[in-house]
Parts: sequence; structure tokens; C-alpha cells
Amino acid sequence: MDKIRAVIIDDETPAREIIRHYLSELDYIDIVAECSDGFSGLKTITAMKPELVFLDIQMPRLTGIEMLEVMTEKPEVIFTTAYDQFAIRAFELNAVDYLLKPFAKRRFLEAVKKATDKIRSGSGNSEPANMLLSKLPEPVSPVTRIVVRKGNGISLIPVDQIRFVEAQDDYVMIHHISGKALKQQTMKYYEDNLPENDFIRIHRSYIVRLQEINRIEPYGKDTYLAMLKSGERLPVSRAGYQLLREELKF
Repeated sequence: MDKIRAVIIDDETPAREIIRHYLSELDYIDIVAECSDGFSGLKTITAMKPELVFLDIQMPRLTGIEMLEVMTEKPEVIFTTAYDQFAIRAFELNAVDYLLKPFAKRRFLEAVKKATDKIRSGSGNSEPANMLLSKLPEPVSPVTRIVVRKGNGISLIPVDQIRFVEAQDDYVMIHHISGKALKQQTMKYYEDNLPENDFIRIHRSYIVRLQEINRIEPYGKDTYLAMLKSGERLPVSRAGYQLLREELKF
């Protein structure tokens, strides 16, 4: 029987060592790589396509959650983290495990067995790993940056560089000061998680940074246009107009 190919991604050397030690007694697991940050982890997963990934969440440069946002491969993911603010039960109900550091060997081996059974039975992930994000609770604080794919690499867009967000079917187009980028997320996600003092939803298809708005002009009956400093014109719904009046006090 072929061994299960695994990758360990954690910025702490002792954490990688304990996982490697626990796995040493499992002769059916082959650790093909270890990574100490999210960027190298994402590159390794794309190149090696492991069946199992042990993934920390809080890491420098790119977090585990940001990795999932742009990961198109389909490994089983076992989260290993010192932070408990995520919905552990939600992951477990969907057969994706979440280990809170420091975790006991027995608990770790149970998680590995769960993932192994899924892989061996052929009932493993059939969707890209970024779909795991649908099982996550919303962040408890506004996001500060957006991770997007750019060719074979990734880009980090600071939130303070976003001009407006536009709905595009199942995606959103993020317009920022250096261009635009397509992202598979919902408008509601950005409505809920962009800083509310800086952004406002003016239409079902548009969320805009308040500072980008130069003026509001009437356009037809009960409709308006937001004229941006860049010269772009965005539609404003009646509900959006009311929000703008409340926010800008005019």
C-alpha cells in the first residue's frame, strides 16, 4: 500500500519536531517536506500535491487561513495551533481536525487516523482546500489585508489600498490603487469585515471606500451615481443613498 504523503507547515521548530516525532511510529506516513512559513508552504503544496497537511494558523508572512484562501489543491488539512478562537467543532463535524497546542500524542494520532481513513477510503476532499473556509466563523475583527492569486504567485493587498469592491457572480473584483484582482468570496464577507468606518455598501454590487467618493449626483428617478475621485461612476441604490446620507450627514 502506498504511503500517504504529508507536509508539515509551522513557523516554530519545536512544533514541527513534535509532529515529526509523533509520526515516526506510523510507517504509512511519508513526510515529504517541512516549511516554516506560509509562502514556502503554499509553494510546496502546489509543487508536491501532498494528501495530508499539518497546518499552523498564526505564522509570519502568510497565515494558515490566508493559505487556504488561495490553495487550489485538495489535501486533508489538520490544523495545529495555539489559538482557540476558531470553531473547533465546525471542523470536526466536517472531518477536518483542529488540534490546540499543546496536544497529547493520543489526540494527535486520532486526528491522523481520521484523515487516513478518509484518504484510504477515497472519501477525502473532492473540493479545493479553500472551500474549508466556508466552515470558518467570520473574523472577530476587520481584515487588514486580502490575499489573491497573481499568475503562479500570490499578492497581498493591504485594506487601506482598496478603492472599492465589485460583485462578479460568485466572485468579487477588488479594485485597489495598483489595479484590480478577482477573488472567490462574497460581497457579504466584505460588507461584514472591511472597517465599517472606512467602507460603505452603496449598492448590491458595490462597496466603496468613503474617501474615494467625490460627490453624489442624481441619475434618473430615485437613483444616484457616486462619482469617484478617479472619475469612475458607481450606481447608488435607494438604500445605499440613505446610508450615505446618514454617514456623510447631508
